[in-house]
This record gives sequence, structure tokens and C-alpha cells, in this order.
Amino acid sequence: MTCCANPSLGVTESVCPECLATIPAERIAEGDTVYLRKTCREHGTTKTPIWRGLSSYRLWGEAPRAYSRPPVAATPVARGCPQDCGLCPDHRQQSCCVLLEVTSRCDLACPVCYASATRQGTDASLGEIEGWLDTLMESGGRVHVQLSGGEPTVRDDLPDIVALVRSRGFDFVQLNSNGVRLAKDTAFVAELAKAGLDCVFLQFDGVDDDVHRRLRGAKLMRLKTLAIDHCAKAGIGVVLTPTLVPGVNVDAIGAIVDFAVARVPAVRAVHFQPVSYFGRCLAAPDDALRITLPEVMQALIAHSGRTIRITDFRPGSAENPYCSFSGRFVVDEAGRLTAAAEAPASCCGAPEPSPKAACCGSTRPSAEVARERRYVAGQWTRHDRDAPSVAGLESFDSFLAGRERTLGLSGMAFQDAWTLDLDRLRQCHIHVVAPDRRVIPFCAYNLTSRDGKPLYRAATSALEAAG
Repeated sequence: MTCCANPSLGVTESVCPECLATIPAERIAEGDTVYLRKTCREHGTTKTPIWRGLSSYRLWGEAPRAYSRPPVAATPVARGCPQDCGLCPDHRQQSCCVLLEVTSRCDLACPVCYASATRQGTDASLGEIEGWLDTLMESGGRVHVQLSGGEPTVRDDLPDIVALVRSRGFDFVQLNSNGVRLAKDTAFVAELAKAGLDCVFLQFDGVDDDVHRRLRGAKLMRLKTLAIDHCAKAGIGVVLTPTLVPGVNVDAIGAIVDFAVARVPAVRAVHFQPVSYFGRCLAAPDDALRITLPEVMQALIAHSGRTIRITDFRPGSAENPYCSFSGRFVVDEAGRLTAAAEAPASCCGAPEPSPKAACCGSTRPSAEVARERRYVAGQWTRHDRDAPSVAGLESFDSFLAGRERTLGLSGMAFQDAWTLDLDRLRQCHIHVVAPDRRVIPFCAYNLTSRDGKPLYRAATSALEAAG
């Protein structure tokens, strides 16, 4: 710490939570907390905690910033970030994982939902999805595809969509799901596996029904457990994805890890997501309603009995370092976690493009994006499943095949109108294909103002109404 009361940790840009106009912002330190402070001439000043722990903030800041511009800039720079997403020439990172929102319908009505999904809605046609895949192959090559919504499993033709994605040359397909249908319909799960689904991103906020009622509006624990069992039987990897809300389930972090450890190798990872205030979460949050990534890491360290250290976690290799953390851990016979050895360096070359991607030579991924894709594919997929390996990853698969007793622990801090840092957003590698085929960073796509005005989902709503 310097002698200054509020030492600056750098300037950036953000948006006003009231009007979403782009405004200057500054990162400042107060005690052991890093805040994002910004002032809108019309709506005043806000100051929001973004990182609690100066030592880890400085450690994460030492990570290399790997910039790699998208091969195709689809929209011009006109109003400036984040108003020109599509992607624009100012974006600094290629796509790694891209969400396709195949439906806006959902079989739940969660109080916490970034998409504000309801039981009413529309499905994207197979023709529209084909168009989205064409856009991705032209602009990003063989990205990881996550089928999302809404709740994708409300579509009976979801296995056909998985098969379609596979047939177009995409090697890794994830499903973002609440698990309700996966728990009730084993034949449907088997069809998804046969079609080529690699893993399920399973909404999983705690180990008791009280948490699920508060965050999802229903008693779901039994269904979550059944969904995992059915995916395990089908050979589909499961990643538990808790949304962490202070006062609701932060004290359940250790119990969630224990639940995952008991279900390795069916459960491949736990991916924690601190709550972000967009979608249905429209209230201006008090600072106490924020949990930051280092707090999640410290909770994991404390729960491990100090067999895990802060240095066992690291920032992502492609996104801005303050967006995420990840670590891979060996689970011993007693259920203890220790850091796993990294994969051999020989697997770190970029994978060879598929024949379909080869015609778009410029879409070969950067080394950092290729490494991120390999890490996800390697950790999140079941290796005891008789399924095709990701092209060019045989040595990596072989390395992990002997590591079935590993569990990934990671976290990602999605940004809302209070925490949005445009340095981070410009380096985002998790994108969404909008209905009009623009490729938009996830945090920009879901951004809403204090009163619920969306920056980009308005276009989605308009297209749905027109349809």
C-alpha cells in the first residue's frame, strides 16, 4: 500500500448503470478492497467492489495479457465499446466458447436468471441455427459451442441440434441446463450422448432444497442428483455451476465441493459464478451482496484444510486475468484435494483445423485461445466414454485418461452495469450469437440498466416479436 488514501490501480471505461452510456472509470484501492468508481454527468457517481484481496489482485495482475483480434470484424467502430459489438475491430480476443440460445422458453421461472426466461417463448429454427453455425465457422473456426436458452431441454429435437453442431465440424458441444428433464427422461439423455454431447453445465446452487427454492423457485435437489446419475450412465461429463449469492449459499461452497468430490469422475468440475445483477436481478446491490473471485478462492482454500494454496489457482490463458480463476486437483482416496500436474507441454500446440475450417485459414485460433479450448475439453469431458477425441489432442487425452480422479475448480465473474470494465470486456472470449448473427461478448449481451433496459437483448425481443 502507498501513503495515498485511495491509490489508483488504473483507469478504464465503463457504463452508467442508469442510462448505459459509456463513461470514464477508475480502479481504486480502499483497505484490502479494489473498487470500480465512475461518474455519469447526469446520474452521479457509483463505487462498487470488484476484488477483495490486494495481494491476489497484484498476483493476478502479473499474468500476461494475451491479445488476439478476431479474424473477422463484422461491425464497424461507430459509438465505441460496448455499443458496437458484433464483433468490432476494437475487440482484443477471439472466440473460445460461444452460446447459441436455441430457445427462450424454460420449464422453471428462477428468481435469478440472466436471460429473464419464462415458460412462454420461441424456439430458433434449425435453419436459423445452421446460419449461426455458418457465422461461427466463418468468423471463429471450431469454437466450443454451448447450447443455451432459456432451457434447451424443453426442445424435443435437442439431440438433432447436437448432431447438427457436430456435423458442421465443431468438436466440443456443451449443454447449459437446469437438469429437470435430464432427471426425468433417461432415453432423452441417451439420445444426447449418442448425438455427441460432451458435457452438461448443470445449474447447481447448493446441496439442499432451501437454496434451490430461494434461487430457482422449486425443490430441485433430488432432480439434480438424478440428472448427474443419468449423465454418468450415458458417459456425459457434468460441470456443476453454482450461482453464488451472499446470504443465500456462499456458506455452501465447501458442501458443494464435497458433493462433487463424492461423484468424481461423473462430475468433472465445479465452476462458481458470483451473482451478477442483470436479467431479473435489477435492484442496485449493496456492497454486502457482492462476492468476488478471491473470496471464492479463499473459501476453497479454507475448506481444503490448506491442502490447496492460492498459487494452485491461475487466471485464464485467453481472457482478462481478472475475469476468472481455475485449478485442477487430484482427489485421493480420502477425498482430499491436491494440485494436479499440468498437462505435458507437447500438447500445447494449436490443434490442426478440421477440413471444414481449413477453407477459412484465418480462423485458426491463437495459441492462448487454443490452450483455453484444450483445457476445457480435457477437464470437462468424460474420458471413459467411447467417443471421438478432439482432433489433435490425443496426447492430452492420454494424459488425462490416467487422471480420472481429478476435479476442476474454477470461477468466472460476469460483469453487470455496476462492475463493467471495458478493458475486461474487450478481451472477452465467451460470446453469444444474436438472432441477427452478430457475435457479442456475453457480458455485453446480457447487460441491463438499473430499470431493466437491455443493451442488446432488446434486438432479440424485437426479432422474436416480429417472428
